[in-house]
Amino acid sequence: MTTTASRPEPSAPSRGDFAPDFLWGCATSSYQIEGAGREDGRVESIWDRFAATPGNIKDGSNGSVACDHYHRWPEDFDIGRDMGLNAYRFSIAWPRIFSEVGGKPNEKGLDFYSRLVDGMLERGLQPWATLYHWDLPQYLQDRGGWNNRATVDAYLAFVDAVTRRLGDRVQHWITHNEPWCTAIIGNYEGWHAPGNTDFKTALQVAHHVLLSHGKAVPLIRANVAHARTGLALSLHPVRPASSQLEDIAATERHDGLRYRWFLDPLYGRGYPQAILETIGDAAPVVLPGDLEAIAVPTDFLGVNYYFPETIEHAPGHGPLSARVLPPAPGVETTYMGWEVAPQGLAELLLRIENDYRPGPMYVTENGSCYADEVGADGEIDDVERRHYLMRHLAALNAAIKDGVPVKGYFAWSLLDNFEWAEGYLKRFGLTYIDYASQQRRLKGSGKWYRSFLRGE
Repeated sequence: MTTTASRPEPSAPSRGDFAPDFLWGCATSSYQIEGAGREDGRVESIWDRFAATPGNIKDGSNGSVACDHYHRWPEDFDIGRDMGLNAYRFSIAWPRIFSEVGGKPNEKGLDFYSRLVDGMLERGLQPWATLYHWDLPQYLQDRGGWNNRATVDAYLAFVDAVTRRLGDRVQHWITHNEPWCTAIIGNYEGWHAPGNTDFKTALQVAHHVLLSHGKAVPLIRANVAHARTGLALSLHPVRPASSQLEDIAATERHDGLRYRWFLDPLYGRGYPQAILETIGDAAPVVLPGDLEAIAVPTDFLGVNYYFPETIEHAPGHGPLSARVLPPAPGVETTYMGWEVAPQGLAELLLRIENDYRPGPMYVTENGSCYADEVGADGEIDDVERRHYLMRHLAALNAAIKDGVPVKGYFAWSLLDNFEWAEGYLKRFGLTYIDYASQQRRLKGSGKWYRSFLRGE
């Protein structure tokens, strides 16, 4: 693994290079930070069940305590305010709101998020609520989860309850975070909850998630005056491993599922025909009216970017005979082994704009993982993450200058947290969490972001 530690200090834009009304935030998600796994009526989620199964989480941990944000949120929001953020992206835990199908909303759960929203507003943080960030109630998974079309209706009941309660103060709503991960990683690759490994199931899950998005948008608008709605996709620039025609064709197939399978139906084009022909009987069941519902106009598109992907033709490797290669030797990577490619952010944003003209875009996640260490002086000098942030903001600025209508940026993440299958072994935060004491310490990257946002 190579890092930026020994590299020259990169040049970075200043806050003044962006529009005065540009949104600057950090992002988090409920299961990764909240803890309080059994408090105030919260029921089991698929991640509770998945983490309780030996071998699923690398360090054997779970999110039952995490960052204890459920009790410590005022301190966390103070960090965000003092950093100079003007927006904060969070997610709402479905298992805190409903404990059974057809039941009544849990008032204690709704009260918690009402307090959170008030706390954000008191600190000048514009709330950006994500309605689904992977923590499906286990009782719904027991009925088939997102593979069961009835989960769409259960999701709409959840959306209705939350937006009715918070819509007087929250105008920005993200229906889903990264449907690719929900569908493919959770239901085909199997290393995220619920741990399924069936391709047909994964594609049906993807369809139902997109359908639930499409049906949620008009519901949110009915409940929330001046609502702004969209969803956040995890997307990668893709490139062939070589100039060989078979690698180019494999890249096209991979791109068809990784990129166009989600964006095409969202913007009225249906599922890519070439991919439908390739996957055959694994194609999802699509009922009349589904594609029209999915293509509902939205107010923005959220883009989560971390790294590019290099694709080679690999006969028999998965349903598309395409494989994502690890970064080449000597390529700069993060502690996750992900390639560091700031230019990929600009490339991706330009492609989306040219392909779909989605209107306003927001970078709803962008961040990096490194082996953070607390120095003898108590400081965390995460120079690699600081350089990562500086270079990606420079790439973002370049994309905006090239005409991409990006209106905000949310760094991942405000806090170190439960990093899904990695447990607590990997840290993405601008704030260091000592999990034993729950002490918070702003890292060097967080201090740089603070100076950037304050114009210091």
